Amino acid sequence: MQRSVARWRSAVFVWLIGAAALTASLTGCGTGGAEHPGATTVVASTDVWGSVASAVAGGHVAVKSILTSANADPHSYAASPSDAAAITDAALVVYNGGGYDPWVDRVLAAHPAINSIDAYSLLGTTTDKHPPDEHVFYDLAVAKIVAVTIADRLASIDPGHAAEYRTNAAAFGRAADAIANSERAIATTYPAAAVVATEPVVYYLLTASGLINRTPVAFTVASENDDDPAPADMAAVLDLIEGRRVAALLINPQTSTPTTNDLQAAARRAGVPVTEVTETLPGGTDYLTWQRNTVNQLTAALQSGRR
Repeated sequence: MQRSVARWRSAVFVWLIGAAALTASLTGCGTGGAEHPGATTVVASTDVWGSVASAVAGGHVAVKSILTSANADPHSYAASPSDAAAITDAALVVYNGGGYDPWVDRVLAAHPAINSIDAYSLLGTTTDKHPPDEHVFYDLAVAKIVAVTIADRLASIDPGHAAEYRTNAAAFGRAADAIANSERAIATTYPAAAVVATEPVVYYLLTASGLINRTPVAFTVASENDDDPAPADMAAVLDLIEGRRVAALLINPQTSTPTTNDLQAAARRAGVPVTEVTETLPGGTDYLTWQRNTVNQLTAALQSGRR
């Protein structure tokens, strides 16, 4: 009886050792080694930058986006313990910067050795008299630089696919250039056309398209802070629309308010075209498709306003 028990214990021990070895082997193949559980993971603050990372990664690297809902405000979001863990365990973190997603900055400040890409920091110098706007995901030149930087970082993390990462970044850049050409075409076709934009998110889009934003600064600030505009500012915007002194009204459908609803109603009455400009990816859309659709819709709105 004792020998049978001993044989049974020995068999169980051998099975456990084998299972542990198999688990270690599978873990090593899937994540680059048990010592580095995040070695094949890119974490992005939002699905916008997650989409750029995915375009470069080409399926070789897992990409996790923390904010994927249009209802979550990146400015005021507070990282959960699981969000912080995802960031600290990642092989690479891609975020917007510039105060847009400050919760990432707070996590990185406590872990300065984390490999990260701050898109805003790649903006460079500006000749504009205003401080650079933080919504750099609407700057296609910045998106291209982010893609190239992601490719370089992934090439160091995963040298076996370095050439593919750089090829994917180059393809991303060519597609972004085509969209930028469409923006410049707006500037040529509708030189110095005026618009009203309910949110500052469109700064780089309007700059690249040569469009002039006639929205009062105080109105924009109130909108960004989720406040109602002052009656005088609201009256000024309505006067621009009702007098057809603007070529289009740009609104963010993800932040519908009584104010934006009133402006859209006024635009419909006056025959001023309305175009939608979102802050996050519409469902089932990647970065390049989103930007391309936005520019195409803006072009169509300006065309309809000329009739």
